[in-house]
Amino acid sequence: MKKLLATTAAFALSTGAALAEGEVKIGVILGFTGPIESLTPHMGDGAELAMSEVTESGKLLDGMTVTPVRADSTCIDAGAATAAAERLVTAEGVKGIMGADCSGVTGAILSNVAVANGMVMISPSATSPGLSTAEDNGLFFRTAPSDARQGVVMTDVLIDQGIKEVALTYTNNDYGKGLADSFAAAFEAAGGTVTINAAHEDGKADYSAEVGALAAAGGERLVVAGYVDQGGSGIVRAALDSGAFDSFHFPDGMIGEALEANFGSEIDGSTGQHPGTDSEGAAIFEGMAEGFDGTSPFSKESYDAAALIMLAIQAAGSVEPGDYKDHVMDVANAPGEQIFPGELAKALEILASGGDIDYVGATAVELIGPGESAGNYREIVFEGGKITTAQYR
Repeated sequence: MKKLLATTAAFALSTGAALAEGEVKIGVILGFTGPIESLTPHMGDGAELAMSEVTESGKLLDGMTVTPVRADSTCIDAGAATAAAERLVTAEGVKGIMGADCSGVTGAILSNVAVANGMVMISPSATSPGLSTAEDNGLFFRTAPSDARQGVVMTDVLIDQGIKEVALTYTNNDYGKGLADSFAAAFEAAGGTVTINAAHEDGKADYSAEVGALAAAGGERLVVAGYVDQGGSGIVRAALDSGAFDSFHFPDGMIGEALEANFGSEIDGSTGQHPGTDSEGAAIFEGMAEGFDGTSPFSKESYDAAALIMLAIQAAGSVEPGDYKDHVMDVANAPGEQIFPGELAKALEILASGGDIDYVGATAVELIGPGESAGNYREIVFEGGKITTAQYR
């Protein structure tokens, strides 16, 4: 089947000369304001690095320019995110969307905009397990693994450290609830005890009541499934100031430069994890990153998400989402020549000639099931006020 699709793409490239001119716009919709705004600049830059690489190669459909168009998902306001995505599609005329980021707004954009308009979306960071079964007409993919996988990894990290009892708080949205449920089920199945599983609201000035309830329940460590630029950090500050907890575990939404800036050595010994790999492609990407932090969570996944859109376009010989959506899984997986960051020009040449590629990218891409990442994680530990790598899982 993959060979047949490649042959079809080669024919389209040879006959569709009109596509070889002009530009294709790709939307970059992320929470440039809101509870993860310290992470999204690096994510946007990662995606746009891939777009610049393709444009400079001059090999996309024999010379098409790729233009990124940014929009703000806010991460938390579904209405604003939907309106921003509508603008990308109707006013800007994008042919694909790199994003969104947070799970709730991603689901809203998927159902209200992407499916309605036949638009491909590839999210680098929406991790809710609920998105695995969302109605998407084959249009939605993600380069970050589902939190069904993260819950198991969190459990492994804590159990391996001898932690058997934790208190758990989560941000009260699709991301937080999905992750909390996944983790609690995995942790208890492994013999651990979750003393309390409590939601917290973002945007509050005082989290002393929430921390009081968490402290009363007790636990060897406090798991904070929140956002680093919002209530998650508020919970940590209240816990430290009250002396309720001094050891924490942080999932992906809490890990970023702001965590170091906010707490430094106050949380030394705390642990966490976020999607990441020590693959060859990860090191290459970090070396390519100029003007932004290539180690920041989801920056690599953003590069890969944008790359997959453009490579699928080349494989289909068309910028139309309805034409290239069925090629995303093909370019992402074996068989074919492995493609790493910085090799997008080579990939475009192979596809143009009717060949096969296996896009490895910056995150050892392997798409499974409904078009989502199989998943690798970077385990972190705080040492000397800094996020350091413990291992990869």
